[in-house]
Amino acid sequence: MRPPIAALVVLLLVVATLTVIGLDGIQAERIPQAVLNGEQQIAADTALSVRTTIDVEAKTVRRTANAYPATGASTPATALKALTSARKAVLGSALLDPRTGKLLAAGGKTVPLSGVDVPRTASGHGTIPPRLVTSGGTRQLLYFARVTLPAQQEDANQDQNQATSRTERQWLLVVSEALPTLTTFGDGRTAEVLDANGTALATTVRGTASPAAADSGLPAAAAHAANGSGRDTDASGSLLGATTGSRRTVAGWSQVASATGPGDTDNLGLVVLTSRAVPATTSAADYSRFALEAAGALAGLALLLGLALHFCVQRPLLRLYLSAGRLARGATEDGPAAWEELSRPVPVHGFGELARIGRALESLRRQLLGESGPEELPARRGPGYRALAVAGVVVVACWAMPMIFLLNRADTATAVPAPVLANQQARTEIATNRIRQSLDQSYTDLSDVAAGLPGRTRAAQTEVLRHTLADHKQYRSLYLLDRSGGITLRVGNTPLRTLVHVPGGSGITTVNTSGRIPAIAAYSQVRAVKGKAPAAGVVLFGEIDVKALNSVLPRPKLGSVWVTDGDDKVLAASVGYRAFQSLPDPGLTRLARATQGAPGTAGTATSAVLPTSSGPSVDAAAPLAQSGPTARLGWHVVTTEPAAALQIPAVQAEQRTMLAGILGLTLGAACLGWLHVVVIRPLRAVAVLVERLAGGDRRTVLHPVNHDEVGSVTRGLELMRQALADRDRAARSGHAAGLSRPLRETTLQR
Repeated sequence: MRPPIAALVVLLLVVATLTVIGLDGIQAERIPQAVLNGEQQIAADTALSVRTTIDVEAKTVRRTANAYPATGASTPATALKALTSARKAVLGSALLDPRTGKLLAAGGKTVPLSGVDVPRTASGHGTIPPRLVTSGGTRQLLYFARVTLPAQQEDANQDQNQATSRTERQWLLVVSEALPTLTTFGDGRTAEVLDANGTALATTVRGTASPAAADSGLPAAAAHAANGSGRDTDASGSLLGATTGSRRTVAGWSQVASATGPGDTDNLGLVVLTSRAVPATTSAADYSRFALEAAGALAGLALLLGLALHFCVQRPLLRLYLSAGRLARGATEDGPAAWEELSRPVPVHGFGELARIGRALESLRRQLLGESGPEELPARRGPGYRALAVAGVVVVACWAMPMIFLLNRADTATAVPAPVLANQQARTEIATNRIRQSLDQSYTDLSDVAAGLPGRTRAAQTEVLRHTLADHKQYRSLYLLDRSGGITLRVGNTPLRTLVHVPGGSGITTVNTSGRIPAIAAYSQVRAVKGKAPAAGVVLFGEIDVKALNSVLPRPKLGSVWVTDGDDKVLAASVGYRAFQSLPDPGLTRLARATQGAPGTAGTATSAVLPTSSGPSVDAAAPLAQSGPTARLGWHVVTTEPAAALQIPAVQAEQRTMLAGILGLTLGAACLGWLHVVVIRPLRAVAVLVERLAGGDRRTVLHPVNHDEVGSVTRGLELMRQALADRDRAARSGHAAGLSRPLRETTLQR
């Protein structure tokens, strides 16, 4: 009996304490933490794009060098021209002897090699990471790759009957390129690439930057913070800059380094810094007073409920327990002490079941004394203790329901600050750009393969496709189509293609419209070359594994991300989905359609705060492509993030207020339910049994179920039942007068 009551009071006091702790710490700052976190994530997303660009470029240079069909007659000049002629981003290139560092061939601008120890750089068997160098006052990236030549006999006059000694020759390819071009999203945002000293290497501005965003101390502060985090991590953070009028600069920084292990960008020491001037909030919200008032009200309710249960249930039940024990001793023992126990009336305490049991015990006492026989007790009137438990739940609900449904409600239209919504849109555009770059790269790689197929035998073409599939993990299947749409050559998994027409031109498309897995494919025309044998088909398709596309979508604090086609059907997502299903909310579908521009235009990104069952969500959508092979697809990228996950004070207060109400109601109902199970329900059963016993039922054996107060009362009733049954049997055998006369005599003597 005591544990449920004590637990009810203690747990409600704990909820009151948690209410104070949870709500007292929410303060509406002039620059909300959500804005700082959003700028930090934008910097991290931009750094990821820079890192991906550098990684892809480094891999492309190595792949081109590995695929070069060198022969014994290849010269450095011809090899260098073949390796770099198709690459427009190359500023300068050179072929070096890796053992001596001697320049064998050069092209374009002079490659700055003054600070590069070529023999040491080329030593080892692993890949050579890019280097950041200075040339003419500008910083450039050097990419390295080994070009392997056929083995060459060292001594041309050596006896052919003797074992020949051949050594493998290698050249070191060095390519210099400018730093990747930064793409900035969000009007008024500035993005910079910094070196380890905080010097800006590249800067871009979207729209017109506010004068408040020009904070000269931010680059040095970002570089210092990045250096303190180590150079081989993808650490990121946020900074607050200068204030101009009602606007303040918010900056985010992130290192351009790999998060999954050693990468090509780890040793470059590059840091991305993004900044934007945002309006400072003028309204301050303090939830401390509300927290104290709500916690005080709950603590008062907890104490009142505890006292009510103590005086209405616990004390009457303990008195009833003592009375039942006293009557049981009087019924089973002999002597004056036993009769003294029976002579004291049973006090009736409480109401409901306890009052019924008390009246029945008084009737049993009189029956044990022989003063009366079995008697029918009146039907119970008034509410029982079950009504008391229900009333306790209602009292707790009177505190909890306003907390859950009424108090601290966040206004969907004003709860989310405008900069937070703008950051979600900018991050969605960055995600769109990242997906577009991934698809464009798949298309570019496939086009390069398609250009090299004519002139090769069918076996050689198959080998080329196999090497391509092994080198490009994003493809699940590569195949050639003839003019009728039939597959003439295939490597990899079974195609998911269901569309049988042969498309013209080149680009990105979907090749099925139903099924369990969406099939996105890059395709390129295989053009016949005069004087060369034709390829086995006229169009090369590369089906892109949707898992590879899904892996590009997730980003911290961006929420759920979907890629939809022109009919708003899901093709890829960062969360679980069914292929070609609709977006989970009609509001998201309307948002995606709002990005569509006039016919022939790419459309524009948009964002909105939409209400959901769990609170407002920050949503954005952007068209996938503005140019390139994906421009005509009409695809969109849609994102949604619950506002509760963005550390917005108004939303945090709403969520924590609701949580406090839910906890209070749940724990209060659980404790009162516990009291009902272990005390009230057994009392109701005992009340029925004791009334039957008082009414003359001597056959029903009373079995105590639990070893508690109610169980003790039940054991006492069983002892009284046995005593009454023995007396009734003695009365029926003619000994009732002899048994009752000593009772009367003893009573008169007393």
